[in-house]
Amino acid sequence: MTRAILSDIHGNLEALRAVLDDIDRRGITRLHCLGDIIGYGPNPRECLDLVRSFEICLLGNHDQAALFDPEGFSAGAERAAFWTRQQLETQTDPANLERLKFLAELPRTRQDGDFLFVHGSVRAPLNEYVFPEDIYNERKIQKIFAMIPRYCFQGHTHVPGVFTSDCRFLRPADLPAGYRLGSEKLMVNVGSVGQPRDNDPRACYLLLDDERLQYVRVDYPWRTTRDKIRAIADLDDFLGDRLEQGK
Repeated sequence: MTRAILSDIHGNLEALRAVLDDIDRRGITRLHCLGDIIGYGPNPRECLDLVRSFEICLLGNHDQAALFDPEGFSAGAERAAFWTRQQLETQTDPANLERLKFLAELPRTRQDGDFLFVHGSVRAPLNEYVFPEDIYNERKIQKIFAMIPRYCFQGHTHVPGVFTSDCRFLRPADLPAGYRLGSEKLMVNVGSVGQPRDNDPRACYLLLDDERLQYVRVDYPWRTTRDKIRAIADLDDFLGDRLEQGK
C-alpha cells in the first residue's frame, strides 16, 4: 500500500491543504509526517489539527522549540518559536491543551519493517543536518549509513533527494520515473511541504510503496502565506518572502 510522507510543514496551512488535497485525489490513506509541523509559519494550530490523524508523526526540532527554549536558532527563528508557543498557550483556544499534549508525546523515531523514519538523521534524529554537499564528506556519510538498517527517510534540510551509500545524491530532477528500491541501503530526504529550499517554490512530498519512491510537487497560493507572515510583527518578513523562490 502506498504511503505519503511529508515533512517540514512549518505552519504553512495553504501548502499543507494543497498537499492533502493531492493525496486525497490519489486515494492514499497512509500518511506520515517527519516533524517540524510548526515554526516559522502563521498557522501552527491549524496545521497541528490536520496532522493529528496521521498514522505516523514525529517530533522535529521546531516542534520541540514550541515546548522548550529553542537551541541554536537564528534570531528570526527564535522569535518565530516564541510566537508559535504563544499561539499554543493562549487560553482563548480550549483545544490548545490537546495540541500541546500531542506535541509532547511525539516520538523521535519510528521503524516499520525495512523503513526507518526520523526528522534529522539516524545518528541524531532531532537535530543533525545531512546536506547534499555532505557526499564529499565520505567519513560522515559512511558513519551514518552504518547505522541505517535498510532505508531511512528524513527531512530537516528542506532539500529533497536520495543519498546512496557510495556517496551520491540524486535530486528529484534526476529521478523523473522515481527510484526503484533494491538491496542497497538508502537515505532519503523527503523535502519540505511548507518551506522548500531547493529553488522550487512548490510544496514537496514523497510517495512510497514496497518497490519504488516518487517525489511529488504541488502548487499552492504562497502569496497568501507570505502576506499572513508579513502581517505578524513577530515573524520575520524573510520567512514569507523566501517562499516565492523556494530558498
